[in-house]
Amino acid sequence: MTSILIYAGSARRGAFSRQLTAAATTIVGEASGKATLVNLADFDVPLYNADIEDGSGIPHPVVEFRRLVATHQGMIIATPEYNGFVTPLLLNMLCWASRPSLADDFGAVFPNKPVALLASSPGRLGGVRVIPRLRDVVADLGMVAVPGFTTVPQAGEAFTPRGRLADASLESGLTTLIDRLLLASRQQA
Repeated sequence: MTSILIYAGSARRGAFSRQLTAAATTIVGEASGKATLVNLADFDVPLYNADIEDGSGIPHPVVEFRRLVATHQGMIIATPEYNGFVTPLLLNMLCWASRPSLADDFGAVFPNKPVALLASSPGRLGGVRVIPRLRDVVADLGMVAVPGFTTVPQAGEAFTPRGRLADASLESGLTTLIDRLLLASRQQA
């Protein structure tokens, strides 16, 4: 069974990107994948600072996140758009997790890791401006973004009470993207 790590770039309760990760988790399961949904807010991580790293090494929560990345075949990242860019929470975790750690033996955890990119926004654009920037970040870390992406506009009205996407074409697009991710993840393993 293909294992997929799923997380959002927002820690806000009720965040649309977190609702989107929940919908993606359901779709991964329906496609016979094994989804692990995590909340980045559960990893108590300081802002990246080389002095912290030099003084006490990689923080334990980062080591745990690195373990999750290393033990999953692919990832789904959903993010809101903050002034056209990725969130500080997401960028901070990716920066920390990209550092080599003496506390684990995983080495570099991101290179060649297939990843699907998602965005959401209460506006009409659905976070589409963040996708190229997120694609650049994951590429710079060595991940391989699967072709395509999913953006959810007017996200405040986009989800059903059961946590699915209300728009059938959005749901279909997300399913297609996840199918691509599962295929790429199986081929990478």
